[in-house]
Amino acid sequence: MPDKAKAVKAAAKKKIKDAKPEKTKSKKTKPKKAKSKNTKSKTVKSQTAKVAEPKKARAEKTKKSKSSKNKATKTPKKTAPAVEGQEQLLNSEVVFESPLFRVLRDRLIEPGGKEGTRDIIRHNGSVVILALDNTRNKKDPWIVVERQYRHAANQFLWELPAGKLEAGEDALAGAKRELQEETGYQAKKWKELVEYYPSPGFLGESMKVFIAEGLVAGDSNPEDDEQIEIRLVKLTDVVKMIGKGAILDGKTLISVLLYARQVAGKRKK
Repeated sequence: MPDKAKAVKAAAKKKIKDAKPEKTKSKKTKPKKAKSKNTKSKTVKSQTAKVAEPKKARAEKTKKSKSSKNKATKTPKKTAPAVEGQEQLLNSEVVFESPLFRVLRDRLIEPGGKEGTRDIIRHNGSVVILALDNTRNKKDPWIVVERQYRHAANQFLWELPAGKLEAGEDALAGAKRELQEETGYQAKKWKELVEYYPSPGFLGESMKVFIAEGLVAGDSNPEDDEQIEIRLVKLTDVVKMIGKGAILDGKTLISVLLYARQVAGKRKK
């Protein structure tokens, strides 16, 4: 019996020893398999994500570009054309009057049928003189310019000679008078350059610009409140002054730049 028990015990120990390696082996192999599966799935996911993201971005870009192209190619909405016709003045009241201008408050029906009230400055009109000395160089003539203090602008301004027309005065006659009064010059040759409205939203004044050539010097006769400095400046230099912002007067900007454009056009021909 003791020998038998010993044999049973030995057999049991042998079974345990034989079973232990199998258990450890299974423990080691299971995590390895699971790990490899996880890494594979992770790499597959990351690769698909990398491939999918650029396609999505490309699709969004193409959508944006298409939408921007469609926006750019869209034609602007047509606005209703201005209705031509006569206005109907219902009432006009003089609010203020001075030797230079008068302010009216007008109630009217406009040509389009809209009724409204407008405060308008009425003015006899003005003349501007682009006086040229082109005896030395016709392509780059000397221009008569003035410098005087303007209270409305709170500064000194460089300007062309200009002035207000008297009631019923002919524009050319007014231009000749203003040139002589302010500068002392008279001109042998006169030509109209342009007529424009400086601020038609509320100002009824029109300005006629004349080119004066063949200058003859004389004595000036400015008004009592006018202190004017007169200079002769080359056209090219006046254009440079405009480019630098040294000339801010509207009538001078329009007149000089329009004339300079005409001169440049003649050079090309």
